[in-house]
Amino acid sequence: MHTHTTAPVVLDRREGPYGEVVLRRHGELLQIIANGCFLMDTSDGRSERLLVDAARDALDDRSAPDVLIGGLGVGFSLVHAAADPRWGRIAVVERERAIIDWHRGGPLAGLSGAALADSRTEILHTDLVAYVAGTDDTFDALCLDIDNGPDWTVTEGNNSLYSPAGLASCKARLNPGGVLAVWSAQPSSIFEDSLRNAGFCGVRTKEIPVARGVPDVVHLGVRAA
Repeated sequence: MHTHTTAPVVLDRREGPYGEVVLRRHGELLQIIANGCFLMDTSDGRSERLLVDAARDALDDRSAPDVLIGGLGVGFSLVHAAADPRWGRIAVVERERAIIDWHRGGPLAGLSGAALADSRTEILHTDLVAYVAGTDDTFDALCLDIDNGPDWTVTEGNNSLYSPAGLASCKARLNPGGVLAVWSAQPSSIFEDSLRNAGFCGVRTKEIPVARGVPDVVHLGVRAA
């Protein structure tokens, strides 16, 4: 458990097309705040690692599967994927230029530098909703962590990602037998139903144990082979 005796210190503050994004240091932790809403910090990373591992474990034994990570954040998902030799291409979509900069030579570089230098890694500076709707690229796994969950989006436009049209776009980005994994700060039975209605099979939810409160979860669905 982390305790802090000092106030947070703002390291960088940017105004972008989606509003304000702030990186601050609070004790030993680095924190990302978007439009005044706490997004994440460097305190743990268990749920981000589970997001990547749950997607991998739900795949068959195909060689060097390609993964798309939605949201760079503090880098936990990318770092964990890059540490796993099984993954092939590791593409990360991040819409905030500030966050990319913080990883490329900024305060977060110490966490993600080796993963960014990995030849499998590619950073795509674009909006995830637009990317999955407009690209022809396909992947074996989509690991999405751009919101606090399907029921608690960071920006209003992200709602469309969890709509029938958005889930259809995600499904189209998956190779047959590919896995969609979506991180959430709380379970959502409504989203499970949405996955089934979108034609995903093997829909299930994995919980990340927490000391108290509602557990973080990863929602999983598989595109039929």
